[in-house]
Amino acid sequence: MSDRVVPEAGRRRRRPTREGAVLSERLIIETALRLVEQHGATALSVRRLGAALGADPTALYRYFRNTDALLLALADEVIGRAQEGWTATGDWRTDLRAMGLRIHAAYLAQPQAALLAAHRTTGRPHETRAVERIIGILRDGGFPDALAVRIYHAFVDQALAFAAQDAAAAALPPLAAAADAEVWQAAYGKLCAETHPHIAATFPHLAVDMRDSGYPFALELTLTGAAALHPDAGR
Repeated sequence: MSDRVVPEAGRRRRRPTREGAVLSERLIIETALRLVEQHGATALSVRRLGAALGADPTALYRYFRNTDALLLALADEVIGRAQEGWTATGDWRTDLRAMGLRIHAAYLAQPQAALLAAHRTTGRPHETRAVERIIGILRDGGFPDALAVRIYHAFVDQALAFAAQDAAAAALPPLAAAADAEVWQAAYGKLCAETHPHIAATFPHLAVDMRDSGYPFALELTLTGAAALHPDAGR
């Protein structure tokens, strides 16, 4: 794509696309997300996106300077969806838990986009709003600034890492996903106590727990660790 982006005031398209829609940044982002979820990362191309929009691919230059700029917009959109409807309760632990679970769920709802963009820093409005909110939760909860930033860093990296891992699992072809799930029974379930005593002893729990994401419990561990570092801990 081009390095020239038309200022917002000059972007308006006078004629509808061949699909009957008026081209806009919002329409481009929503169409790109749909294509990525349906066809994977290779769908994020100017040619394919232009065809889906019913517009000349060069028209996209007016909104995004290149495909990486579009990718960052997609990442920012997912972050925005995670925050829709969120309201603070005033309890830092409750609010941080809710924010983490929302981030994780938003990426799982768009697993292909998560694979492409969970590791990116966008600097766009939804992301900056999320950073402001999360650090605000911690500062309002009584954490000193330096500690609030360190907890924020660990919290958001954990949420995004689990989101990327779980999205990768969600994006597996059905046969591969079924084969992975079967490994716990086919391989681990057959290990004997003489050679693998700890696996054999805990296998009933492993077989159940490994079906789901480890993120909710990992999040609770992080929140418990943060609570132990709070200036009021032990009072």
